[in-house]
Amino acid sequence: MGRFLGRLVVFFTVCLISFIAYTVQIFVIWPWYGRALTVELLQLLLPFNALVGILFYNYSKCVLVDPGKVPRGWAPNTTADGFEVKKLSGKPRYCRMCDAYKPPRSHHCRHCDSCVLRMDHHCPWINNCVGHFNYPYFVRFLFYVDLACSYHVIMLVQRCRDTAYRGDWTRMGSAELIFVILNFVTCIPVLLAVGGFSIYHFYCLMSNSTTIEGQEKDRVATLVRRGKIQEVKFPYHIGRLNNIKSVLGDNPLLWCWPQPAPGDGLTFPISNEAVNNGATTTSWPPEDPNEQPEGPFAGLPASPWTYENDGFNPGLRPTNSQLRRSDSSGSRRRRAAVPPYHPDYREGDGDAHAYLSSSDESEVEFMRPALRRGSEGYEVRPVNREEMLQRYLDEAPDKYNRYVPEPPSESESEG
Repeated sequence: MGRFLGRLVVFFTVCLISFIAYTVQIFVIWPWYGRALTVELLQLLLPFNALVGILFYNYSKCVLVDPGKVPRGWAPNTTADGFEVKKLSGKPRYCRMCDAYKPPRSHHCRHCDSCVLRMDHHCPWINNCVGHFNYPYFVRFLFYVDLACSYHVIMLVQRCRDTAYRGDWTRMGSAELIFVILNFVTCIPVLLAVGGFSIYHFYCLMSNSTTIEGQEKDRVATLVRRGKIQEVKFPYHIGRLNNIKSVLGDNPLLWCWPQPAPGDGLTFPISNEAVNNGATTTSWPPEDPNEQPEGPFAGLPASPWTYENDGFNPGLRPTNSQLRRSDSSGSRRRRAAVPPYHPDYREGDGDAHAYLSSSDESEVEFMRPALRRGSEGYEVRPVNREEMLQRYLDEAPDKYNRYVPEPPSESESEG
């Protein structure tokens, strides 16, 4: 989402909250109490405005607070427990986009173009990511939206009940009736939508998981149900009370009061049950065993395509674009005049992989070594000359006649 469009969405959200919060007081409640400042009116509106004020404060914090970025030069402590690793290499997680290590539970956001600590999701309504440092404000914002909208609907219902009890709808002016309808139309959908969203995030709060981790848990549950893997405990579930404390703070009396997030977002406690069962951050989320490479790549080593993060795999072959650039620069490689399965082919006569026959496209495709795309280029499965020749003869026995030189006769040897 662009910067201008994101700010426009935030402006629209502020206008929507203001419309729901203040039109009901000015055009509905104020005429209902005879446009006079009374104790009953203050008792009704002061709690509502307090909820709206805290709601706006938490929303501003969601928008303005940095969700958390990886500190420059940060590196994981590989000697301690609880650091996440890459599935293939067993090395600490590394983000190629940010060129930095990734702490546990962090993910790269393409909208923010950075790795976000304990990333939950990117929310367009706040034009910001929901991460470690603004997630407590986000949860409180949802909570106060639910309270304020419920209070709002109760006030509207009481106003309509009072008019229906008196049996005189003519006492309600046209402007008041219009704003009653508009407030019902705007507030009830917001309450239903945000209410359902709040239920999910309250569940995530009690289970100490994010939206991304919730999707991972659903995927793992599916694999367990299908019998592909054994059950793996989610390592960050440390008990419901401790889960809430890890986000909203240690004092339950201040959970509803806006306050910063505890912790630094770089390390997180792991449950003892998960550790005893062998589930740590190094094994979460588990992989689907059926997603392993098959066919010609089944025997390749499970490496992350490179030698750690410092250099290229020396087994990588240059891509076609690199070959074209080398050809245009004058350093054209000498190509073999005959295919490698030809009897006249000699080692060193040219690049066996550079020869391409134009007679049959299927032969051309069959001759090429198996390739697959990696993070650093193409990795080539080696194919020797004898294997290539044998595959040709097995696939098309009637198409090729293998030349076997005959031993010289006695007359020829004597002459």
